[in-house]
Formats: sequence, structure tokens, C-alpha cells
Amino acid sequence: MFHGSIPALVTPFTAKGTVDWAALHAFIKWQVDAGSTALVPCGTTGESATLTIDEHNAVVSACVDAAAMVAAEAGTVAVPVIAGCGSNDTGCALAHMRHAQVAGASAALVVVPYYNKPSQAGLLAHFTHLATHSDLPIVIYNIPGRSVVDMSVDTMARLAELPTIVGVKDATGNLGRVSAQRAACGTNFIQLSGNDDMALGHRAMGGTGCISVTANVAPAECAVFQAACAAGDYETALALQDRLYPLHDALFADASPGPTKYALERLGRMTSTTRLPITPPSDAARARVDAALAHADLI
Repeated sequence: MFHGSIPALVTPFTAKGTVDWAALHAFIKWQVDAGSTALVPCGTTGESATLTIDEHNAVVSACVDAAAMVAAEAGTVAVPVIAGCGSNDTGCALAHMRHAQVAGASAALVVVPYYNKPSQAGLLAHFTHLATHSDLPIVIYNIPGRSVVDMSVDTMARLAELPTIVGVKDATGNLGRVSAQRAACGTNFIQLSGNDDMALGHRAMGGTGCISVTANVAPAECAVFQAACAAGDYETALALQDRLYPLHDALFADASPGPTKYALERLGRMTSTTRLPITPPSDAARARVDAALAHADLI
């Protein structure tokens, strides 16, 4: 269902801090034209934590509409939109899912609830509630580094039995999870890497793609990388890994998505404006991004 290079889209802002709708549309067209196979608006990289509910909903709708418009212009089928719908409030997450479905999204990306530190029983209840009150497919987002709680393989296996819970974006940093989750959840359960630097190993172990930060900045290169992995051409994939690895690293040289937006400003795609508490990247972080862009032949 979902595979390949899937950018976790930044949300462009004007210099005044409002959503830059024109830049967002142009950005989505660039992403699709470069070979991205799906789009994820309103995730962590999209600064969902500082979007208002109205902005969040409008960004999801705009992403769906832009993807459809790009496809209509090209005479192709629109790439799917996996809308960021996560919250530490189950009711809020369900409201996001209901809006996303009406807007035309293909699935919801739902993060493990953060801050509340629910038990595994709480995680099971949270995702079960969402799955039984909406028929929009759900991709679990397991990122213990941000949510503190790590969904266990056993909990994920129980959730995978629900027909609308179709996969996971795994940002645990543990490649062994790919094999463990294949065994527990079945080989048809979609596994997407949440870490660009581990995407090569993740694919080799049975993953189907990556929800990627780096694809914001190098969409064509990330798409070719994922296509090479799918074809079993790991020589090409390894060469691209070597080319992009410094960028994977530099985009987290300061609080995300500050370095990513700085890189996109360097490429002329949008301003580097972020919302507090995310501040502009430091001089050292910008220097690392500049060096990584040059290493990847992007500037």
C-alpha cells in the first residue's frame, strides 16, 4: 500500500510566521515530480505541535488538493496522502482522523501518545478506539525518543490484527525490530523507516520505504535510492547512502526542522522561518548543512 520515498513534509511559513500556501503548493509539486510515492503533512517535521487546529486541517486539505492537481496536470493518479493525526488526547486524534478522511487522505499517521506516558494497555486502548471509530487506515508512529513510551512488539502484533491498522513508521533506532515485527505482525504489515540514516538496512531487512526528513531537501535522490532498494540494486543504493549520509546527519544538527528549513531556503524553496520553541539553527549547524548539501551535489 505505502512504499518508497515518502517525505515528512515541512510546513512553509512566511517571514511573518503564517502558513505560506503558495510555497506549500509549489513544494508539493516538486516533491511529486521528483518521484515521491506518498506525502505526510502535519507530522513532527511539519511543526504540527505549533499549528492551530484550523491550520492543521487546512494544511492536510491543501496537501490532498495539491497532490490531486499535480496528478491532473500530469494525467496520472494522485500520490496518497498519509495525514499526521496523532495527539496525546485520543479524542483529538480521532477528530484529526475524521477531518483527514473527509479531506481525501488515504491514511492517518498516528504517533504513540506523548507526555502522558501510557502503559501498553493504554496504547492498545488508544489505537483500538481510533480503529473502531474510523475506517481510515492507520500507520502507527513509534518514536520513543519523542513520546518516551515505546510500543512493544507484542502490543503492535495485537493491533495489527485490526483491519485498519496497516503498518508502522518505526523510529526506534533498532533495526532488529524489523525482523521481530515481521514475525509478529506478518509480512504484509507495512514497515516504513522513520530514520533516514537506517533506511538502507531497514529495506534490506524487509521494510518497504521511508517516511523521510531528507526527502524534503533531496526528493529525487531519495526516490532513486528507494527504487534501487526495491529492485535489489544495493550497489546503487549504497552509493546514494554514502552521498546522502552527511545530509541525514546534518538535518538534525539542531532542533528539527530548523536545519531542514535552512537547507530549503538555501535551495530557494521557502523561507527558513520556524515557530517557537523551534529557533533558527546555530552557525555550526548551518555550516554542517552547507557542507552536506555540497557533498550531495545539491548546491
